[in-house]
Amino acid sequence: MNPAPSVVALFGPTAIGKTDVAIALADLLRADGELPVAVSADALQVYAGLERLTGAADADQRERLEHRLLGFVPVRETFSAGAYAARAHAEIDALLAAGRRPIVVGGTGLYLRAALAELDLRPPPDPDARARWQAVLEDQGAPALHAALAARAPAVAAGIAPADGHRAIRALELLDAGAEPPPPAGAASQLWTEQTRHPTLLAGLVMDRDALRERIEARVHATVAAGAIEEVRAAEAAGASATARKALGYDELLRGDVEAMVARTRRYAKRQLTWMRKLGGVRLIDVTGRAPDDVAAELHGMIRAA
Repeated sequence: MNPAPSVVALFGPTAIGKTDVAIALADLLRADGELPVAVSADALQVYAGLERLTGAADADQRERLEHRLLGFVPVRETFSAGAYAARAHAEIDALLAAGRRPIVVGGTGLYLRAALAELDLRPPPDPDARARWQAVLEDQGAPALHAALAARAPAVAAGIAPADGHRAIRALELLDAGAEPPPPAGAASQLWTEQTRHPTLLAGLVMDRDALRERIEARVHATVAAGAIEEVRAAEAAGASATARKALGYDELLRGDVEAMVARTRRYAKRQLTWMRKLGGVRLIDVTGRAPDDVAAELHGMIRAA
């Protein structure tokens, strides 16, 4: 028999309502005498100054449920999944040691897995190494990069197409850093195992496709109305880092192109659902037409039945 879950994790595409479900679940857990805390698993909600753009829990939501790992990185700094994993593990372990219930909430698949499991995360790229290999790609082409990689790591090169310059660059810069390059495409990955650091109930929220598309459009327009364009311009003026600039809609709103942000967000939601299908042990919950309280009651029942 598997042990009862000490951690609850909620994953799902953007705009599906993860935060509202987490808050409703926290109300039920508090009625049981528990002290739940949300731990964000989002690659961009870590940045201070991008709260509206990234859909981070607002002041009212944080009043109803304490949230950790939101807005703690200055927008000028780069950040990585490895750095996040160390912080998330420390937060979750400390909460459990204090007898509290972590509710890990996120839409970034890698960050969710990094929070829940022990991953062998490779270091972020060194800017100088990347620039050097990028220059080789531009001057000599992808086959030259592939040849350089084959001379240093034949087995790694065998798993990368000679025309795939970007993967060759990543492998070469990892070798330069003394790290092991990623395994060939299709190789077994620790990302998709069911193993977690603590017993975990992992719930994936899904919704009718058309309903989700409508929610995404409404979310984007609400984000813009709340001041996301001004937020992005302020971040740009402050010298936002390359990783902060990856926030969904950042470039689009700098151009004032709201509809492009809607389209990009819908494409991203499809990728999030692809991640969900690969997550080991995930229990899918269809939230179409359901209130957060109803979804939370189903989750609460899963926790108590475990």
